[in-house]
Amino acid sequence: MKWSELSDNWCPVARTLSVLGDRWTLLILRDCLLGLSRFEQFAESSGMTRHILADRLKRLVEAGILVRNPYSEAPKRYDYILTEKGQELAPALMTLRDWGKKHLPVRRASTS
Repeated sequence: MKWSELSDNWCPVARTLSVLGDRWTLLILRDCLLGLSRFEQFAESSGMTRHILADRLKRLVEAGILVRNPYSEAPKRYDYILTEKGQELAPALMTLRDWGKKHLPVRRASTS
């Protein structure tokens, strides 16, 4: 089953994952919550390709999670800002962050 086919699934988790269910989308949301809003900032922060980033931003705008606001006319550039719907995802992302800190701590090499 394709992700796009989950939009009519009875399960709200499956429907949510059809919109948010990949690492790149979650990293964009993380960056928005950290105050980033521009294409170049997202690309630098996440390391994703421009093609993937453009695709994920488009999907998030279409889903009403982000809104695209122009900040430059020449060249045409946009800020991507969380909508109220997008801001409601903050507790879920904070829970993922906290779970990762607890169960997947960064392992640093010993300096002996």
